[in-house]
Amino acid sequence: MLVIISPVHASGNIPSNIYVVKSGDTLPDIAHIYDTSIEDLQAMNGLQSDELSVGQKLRVPIMYEVSPGDTLQDIAAIYHSSLETIKTINAFSSDQLFPGQILQIIPPKINMQGQDILMTKEEFRDWLFHQKFSRKISLIQQHHTWLPSYKHFKGSNHFQMIEGMRNHHIKQMGWKNIAQNITTFPDGKVAVSRPFNIAPEGSIGPEANTIGLAIEHVGNFDIGNDVMTEKHKETIIYITALLCIKFGLTPSIDSITYHHWWHYKTKERVLDDAASYEVKSCPGTAFFGGNSTKSAKNNFYPLVERKMEEIIASMDENQSEQSNTSK
Repeated sequence: MLVIISPVHASGNIPSNIYVVKSGDTLPDIAHIYDTSIEDLQAMNGLQSDELSVGQKLRVPIMYEVSPGDTLQDIAAIYHSSLETIKTINAFSSDQLFPGQILQIIPPKINMQGQDILMTKEEFRDWLFHQKFSRKISLIQQHHTWLPSYKHFKGSNHFQMIEGMRNHHIKQMGWKNIAQNITTFPDGKVAVSRPFNIAPEGSIGPEANTIGLAIEHVGNFDIGNDVMTEKHKETIIYITALLCIKFGLTPSIDSITYHHWWHYKTKERVLDDAASYEVKSCPGTAFFGGNSTKSAKNNFYPLVERKMEEIIASMDENQSEQSNTSK
């Protein structure tokens, strides 16, 4: 079925290539409406299964009718594409448009292998805010992998490292899947593997896992080992801020937790009141200045709070710009 969207400068709501899932919708039905495949819809939206939730937002391919005054730059901005992508899809040799011209606009595909989704931090932001989750999430866990560490990262082996961790967790630890929901890498990339609707597994225990979301940061961040890259630091702060915004959390010891604060055997939260042999050093004795609650309060939480403010301000500014563009 051909779906043609009204011009950017039409009055009313901002035109969009975002489809909001309604009750009774199925992925095959949506694929049919927008003349695409289930596989392409999954790749465009980073979907780990065919299951949909009411209110979930999906990027879909559209046919767009050019209106007087439209530019490729405006259209690319509105539809979260790029000038080069639109020109390539439509075999354009120039930026010139004509009223009444029909453009094909196809969302870019996200880098996926199986259930693993690899994204930039900006792609993760868009992915996160388009999702609807059925599980209550109110605790963000910070971990470091310890092993593998920075020396195992070769710049392009993200999926191989994830698969290695998954194999270890399943075969050696006896867990059902890779333990963590999110993995971050030295180059600033972010991977989502374990679906957010499934609680993490691991030694931090059921109290933290039931309402938790586990993030594993590739590296050994104990003092004297890996020195975190600036890109990695930025991504860790950025995605933690995004998760706080998404789930309505204020950074504190009750919303952002370190593995170090949980007893290795009892699985209870002990914060700083434990002997070194009773807890792991994770996420590292050098993780943003240390792994104590004092360090988190003085160093990590303020960075997350400032980033939250920046992101919210940016989102408000973008919405204002899009509203002005549509007038």
